[in-house]
Parts: sequence; structure tokens; C-alpha cells
Amino acid sequence: MTSSAVASGGKALNVEGLTKNFGGLRALDHVTLSVTPGERLAIIGPNGAGKTTFFNIVTGVLQPSAGRIRFFDRDVTSLPIHARARLGLARTFQITTLFPRLSVLQSVLLAVQAADGVRFVLHRALTGYRHLFDRAESLLREWDLAPRRDAAAGQLSYGEQRQLELVLALAGMPRLLLLDEPTAGLSPAETGLVVRMIDRLPREITLILIEHDMDVAFSLADQVAVFSQGRILAWGTREEIRNNAEVAEIYLGPGQPGAAR
Repeated sequence: MTSSAVASGGKALNVEGLTKNFGGLRALDHVTLSVTPGERLAIIGPNGAGKTTFFNIVTGVLQPSAGRIRFFDRDVTSLPIHARARLGLARTFQITTLFPRLSVLQSVLLAVQAADGVRFVLHRALTGYRHLFDRAESLLREWDLAPRRDAAAGQLSYGEQRQLELVLALAGMPRLLLLDEPTAGLSPAETGLVVRMIDRLPREITLILIEHDMDVAFSLADQVAVFSQGRILAWGTREEIRNNAEVAEIYLGPGQPGAAR
């Protein structure tokens, strides 16, 4: 826990009874959880367990059928996406959402501009916004993308695109960052790069990630929540989840010895 977390004494995220119905299908069923500032939580579970639906509700993409969401002690249940983002809530998606024709620097510059709130003026050259360029270039240097600053986002490798998406999320200086399968589709080498990048994130940023790669989830998380059929089946440390018989049954099948790996 960071010193700021100790001072606040609150929760970065607290959801109570979160439920989402799609017609006759209940995708989330009274999910209740809380995350301490600075904590890193991994959410795992089979496809269709409700993980991405949970992210969509927390970020405001979807409205819950029932339940409440508090972000650093503020009720954000009815706030739109942009209002939650301004409060410091950011996310990445399973599928890359970059503008392929923009350069890496231009992409980060737009993200920095959005966070800064300054409005571009048509009769003023972009180079006139020196503080935005300085911030964008600083982010690229910090996260090892400076050599690719002039490359089009669409020309980057998939691993580099994932790295760029993380930088875009960080441009908004989030207090809570949600990562939806950040290593999906990556090669082992690319996965290693992205995992190291996530591991380097400052503890001032609370982190929740959905991850199918158990090794990645366990290497990054302080706590692990296992979703199944819209509910939290298990919650605990990495070792507790590794040794949980119900979790093993989900991942290995009924009657199989051992734990999820």
C-alpha cells in the first residue's frame, strides 16, 4: 500500500451488488469487491464469466441493472465515461483501438492534450504547444518507444501497439487502470516486454487486469479474483488460488488433481 493510500484510508474501487442482465441472461450476479489504493488485482475465469462486462460497467460503457460503484469514495454509478476518465479511471481493451495512420508521437500528443484540457486552435501551429510535446516525448522516452516516435501506429508490431496503448492510458495520469487481456495475441517475447512494462507502473496507480495467461496474472497480481458464471467464485493470494479445489475444477475439469497453473 502506498503512503497516499494510508493517508486516504479508503478504497480505490468499491462495488456492491453489481448485476447486469441482458434480457433473460444474467452476465453479472451481485458482484461485490473492493480494491485498496496501490493494489494490483488480477481477474481470471473462463470465457463468458462476466469479466469484460464487469470492466464495461466500472468504466461506464454499460449501466448496471443493479448495484453501486464507488471510485475513491465517490459514487460514479451514473456518471458517463468521460466524467469517470476525468476522475482518473482509464482502461485498455482486448482489441487494439489505435488510429493506424497517426504516428506514435501524434497518438501520444492527442492523449496528452485530452488530459491537459487545452484546446487546439486552427491558426496556431501544433509546435506552439511546447508543453504538450514535452510531455508526450517524455512518456515515449520513459516507456522505451522514443525510437518509434515517427512510425505510424499501424506499422508497429502487435506487441509495440500494446505498449503504445498503455502509454496512451498513462498520458491521462490515471489513479485506477483497467487492463483487459493486455497480453492477448502476443508472442512469448512480446508478452515479456508488456509484462515488464506493467510491472514498472508506479504503485500510485491501482491496477486491475483481466488475464487468461495464469503465469502473467500470478506474476503481476497481489490478489486474484476468479469469476465464474457472473459471480466471484474465489478471491485470495496467488498461492490460495493455486491451491483452491474449485478453481482447479474450472480449469482442469471435474475430479482432476492439482491447481490452476
